[in-house]
Amino acid sequence: MLEVKKLTVAYGRIEVLHGISLNVPDGKIISVIGSNGAGKTTLLNTISGLLRPKSGGVYLDGKILPSAAHLTVGAGIAQVPEGRKVFSSLTIDENLTMGAYRVPHTQSQQTRTRIYEMFPILKERRNQAAGTLSGGEQQMLSIGRGLMSSPRIMLLDEPSLGLAPKIVKQIFDLISGINKEGKTIVLVEQNARTALAVAHYAYVLENGKIVLEGTCADLACNPQVEAAYLGGQKRPACP
Repeated sequence: MLEVKKLTVAYGRIEVLHGISLNVPDGKIISVIGSNGAGKTTLLNTISGLLRPKSGGVYLDGKILPSAAHLTVGAGIAQVPEGRKVFSSLTIDENLTMGAYRVPHTQSQQTRTRIYEMFPILKERRNQAAGTLSGGEQQMLSIGRGLMSSPRIMLLDEPSLGLAPKIVKQIFDLISGINKEGKTIVLVEQNARTALAVAHYAYVLENGKIVLEGTCADLACNPQVEAAYLGGQKRPACP
C-alpha cells in the first residue's frame, strides 16, 4: 500500500536519512522504533509531504506521492504530530472541524459523531478550549482531528510522549481499535515495548538507517533490541 524506497533526506548539508526503505501493507500497524534523533519524525514529515527528499521517494499504490502536504492529505494520509499540537485557543469541536477541511460536510459530521463515540470525554467538553485539556485529552483530540480527514493511513508521531503509564495504555488501546476498524497505521515511538506490543511488523531506525526489521516476536527476542530498547523489561505480548 505505502512504500518508502531508498529515501534520503537532508536539512541543508546535514543528511538525516540515508537511503532507507520500508513497506506498509494495507490494514496493518507498522512501528518504527529508535532513540531520540534517529530520524523518526523526519521520516513521517517526508511521507506526509512536509519535507522534500534529497533522493528516493514515497509511493502509494505504486504511484509516487508529491512532496506537498495538502496533496498527501487528499491522497488519504493524515499525520498526528509529536507533541499533539492542538489549536489551543480553539474549542475541541473547532479543532475537529480544522481536520475536515477537505471532506464533504455530511461525511465530516458522520466522522465527528464516531469520534465522539470513541472519545466521550471530548464530547462532554466539546465547547472547551483545547489548551485547557490534559495531555492525554489533547492526544485524543489530536488523533480525532487526524481521523476527521477520513484517511486510509495514519502517521502517529510519539503518541505516548509525556503521558502517564495509565494514559499511555488507554491511548494504545484506542490505536489498536482504530486499526481494527480498517485504518492502516505507521507508528513512530521511543517507547519500544509499547510500540512492539501493538505492531504487526516493525523497523529499528538508528542514525538515519534501518538496522533491523521483523515481527514483534522477532525483535522482542533480539538481544540487540532487548538491550537497547526494552531495558531488561518483560518482553511485550505481541499481536
